[in-house]
Amino acid sequence: MQWRNFIFLAAMAACSCSRQHTVSTAGWQLSFGDGVDIVYRGDTIAEGTWAEYALDGDTMKSGNYEHTAFRKEHIADRYGHGVRWTLRMRGDGVPQLVRTFRLYDGFMLTDIALESDSAISTSYMAPLVTRNTGKMIKDTMKRAVFVPYDNDAWIRYGSSTRAEDSLRSYEVTCVYDPEGRKGMVAGAIEHDTWKNAVELTDGRRSMKLFSGVADPLTRDRKGHGAVESAHPRSATMMLGCFDDWREGMETYAGLNAKTAPPRRWDGAVPVGWNSWGALQFSVNHDNATEVACFLADSLMPRSFHNADGLVYTGLDSGWDSFKEAELKDFADRCKSMRQVPCIYWTPFTDWAKNPERKVDAMPEYRYKDIYLYADGKPQELDGAYAIDPTHPAVRAMMEKTASLFRRCGYRYVKMDFMTHGRMEADSWHRKDITTGTQAYNYGMHLLDSIFSDMYINLSISPLFPAQYAQSRRIACDAWNKIKDTEYTMNALTWGWWLDKVYSYNDADHVVMRDATEGENRARVTSAVITGMFITGDDFSSKGDSTAKARAVRMLANERVNALIDGRAFRPLNADDDRSEHMFVRTEADGRICLAVFNYGDNQASFTLPTERMPMRKGTEYSVDELWSGARIDSTSSLTLPPKDAMIFVFSPE
Repeated sequence: MQWRNFIFLAAMAACSCSRQHTVSTAGWQLSFGDGVDIVYRGDTIAEGTWAEYALDGDTMKSGNYEHTAFRKEHIADRYGHGVRWTLRMRGDGVPQLVRTFRLYDGFMLTDIALESDSAISTSYMAPLVTRNTGKMIKDTMKRAVFVPYDNDAWIRYGSSTRAEDSLRSYEVTCVYDPEGRKGMVAGAIEHDTWKNAVELTDGRRSMKLFSGVADPLTRDRKGHGAVESAHPRSATMMLGCFDDWREGMETYAGLNAKTAPPRRWDGAVPVGWNSWGALQFSVNHDNATEVACFLADSLMPRSFHNADGLVYTGLDSGWDSFKEAELKDFADRCKSMRQVPCIYWTPFTDWAKNPERKVDAMPEYRYKDIYLYADGKPQELDGAYAIDPTHPAVRAMMEKTASLFRRCGYRYVKMDFMTHGRMEADSWHRKDITTGTQAYNYGMHLLDSIFSDMYINLSISPLFPAQYAQSRRIACDAWNKIKDTEYTMNALTWGWWLDKVYSYNDADHVVMRDATEGENRARVTSAVITGMFITGDDFSSKGDSTAKARAVRMLANERVNALIDGRAFRPLNADDDRSEHMFVRTEADGRICLAVFNYGDNQASFTLPTERMPMRKGTEYSVDELWSGARIDSTSSLTLPPKDAMIFVFSPE
C-alpha cells in the first residue's frame, strides 16, 4: 500500500534541520526541529511534538513529511490578539498536512488540516502528540484531572497524583499543583464534528490531544465515524499555563463560549420543584396541583423564588398519564400563582423498544426505520433504543411534542437521555453526516429551533456541545443522603466552570425525606452553590409531613436563598481524590462566601482558611454563618457535625 511505502521512504528523507525555525510571543516560544518544542515563560511544556492522523488503516505522522514551509503572521480574532504560526508540510503521494499554532497571552490554540485534490476519509486526527512532556505535567506532586464525557451512570470526575496511571480525559484535562495552584489546561474548544480526548500515559511523559475517540465511556459500540472531505480538519485544541489552574479552566470555558455562544436567557436563574424527586411515576394532576399550591402558600412568601419572583414547577417522566386538558389545567393553575409550568421529554430514545411500532408523528415510518444501528443491531443504552437525530420522523416528533407543550402553556423543558443521539452508528438517514457528533449537532439544532421559545435544561447528556440549552445537570441523579451531596460536589469540584459554557449548572432535585437535618442542610447547600435550585419532595396532601416542615424551615432561609444567582462556587483546594469540602465565591460588593461540607460520619474540627481565600489585604472582615445566624470569630476553632454543611459570609468592615 502506498501509504506504508511513504512512511518508510519519508522517514529516511525527513528534515534534519535543528531549531532553525522559532516563533516567540506573549511568553511562548515554539521551535521546530525534530518536531515542535513548546516552552512557556521558561517552562518546557513538551518537546518534539508531532501531529498524526489515520489514513487507509495507517497512522501518518508529521515527522515523516519531507518538506516544511513556515509562515508567521499577527492576528486579531474572537480569542484575542496573537501570532499565528503555520507549518505547511508536503510529501510525495500524500495529502498536504497543515499544522497551525495560534499563540495568545496565557494559552495557545492548535489544529491540523489535510489538503487533497480528492476526498480523504479519516476517523482520527491528533494535532499534538509528544513522548517528552515537561516537569509541569509529569511531576508526581501534580494532580491530573479526569473529566467524563457525559453524566450518565453516576460517573465521577476525579484527580490523581499517581503518574503511573494512564489517563484518558474527555474533551479537556488539567494538571495542577493543589498547593501553589499553578496548572496546565489542555482540551478541545470545538464540538461540531468530533469526539475529543486528552491522554496522559507513560508516567505522564507522553501526552496526546486528539479528535476521534469512541469507547465504552462515550457509550459507543463502534469506532468513531470517518470524516470524508478533501480538507478534513481536527477540532481546535487549547493548551494553556496558568498561575491558578481554576482560572485556566474558566479560560477554557470562555474559549468554548466564544466558539459557540450559550443559548440566550434573559430571565433570572430558575428556582423550583420537579416531580421526579419523590412522586416519580405516581405523579398525577391532583397531587401535582397540590404541590403547586404548597409552593405558593408555604414557600414562595418565605423567599423561595427566583429574582423575578417566580417558581419553576415541573412535571417529569410520568406526565404522559395526564390528559391534554389536565396538562393545560395544571399549567394554568401554576401561572395563576406566579409559577412557570415545566415539563419533560427524551427526544432521542425509544423506550418501548418495539421495532414494528409506527411513529405516531409520521406513521409511514416504523421505529425500526429510525434506530441508530451498530453492526446491524439497535443500540440500547439505559434501557432505551437510540434513534437517529437526522431522520425526518424525529423532526416530526419534535414538532408534534413542541406543539403540545406550547398549546398547554409550558415554556420550560427538561430534556433527558441526550447521549443516545450522539452515539456512533453504521449510518445515518442524512448521508452527508458520518459521525455521531455531526448527527447530534444536527438534531440539537432542530431542537433549539423548534423549541425556540422554551427554556431547555439538559439532564443526562454529553458535556459538549453546549450551545443548545440554558442549563445542564452537573452530575447524574442525586437525592437526599450525604452520598448524594458528595457526588454532586464531586462534579462541582472539577466542573464548576461549566456555568460559563451554559448559563447555569443544575445540581438536580433536592430531596429531604428520610434523611437527617444535617444531610438536608448539606443537600440544600450543594444546590445553592452549584447554580440552579430545584427541590423534589412530595408536598401534596399525602406527602411526608416531616419533609414539608423541614422545607418550610430550610427552603425559607432568606440569607441563604439570596446566594442563588446561578453563579457556581469554586473549589478552594481540590487536593483530594474524590470531592472538595470547601468552596468559595467573591461577590460584587466585596463579600466572600465560603461553603464547608463534612461528608463523614464523625464531627470535623477546622479553622476558617483565610490564607487560601481571596481576602483583600489590610481589610477587616466580619463573619456570619448563614444557617445558624451566628456571628463567628474568624480565628477560632470551629466544629462541623457529621453529614452537615455551613455557609460563611465574610463582609468587609
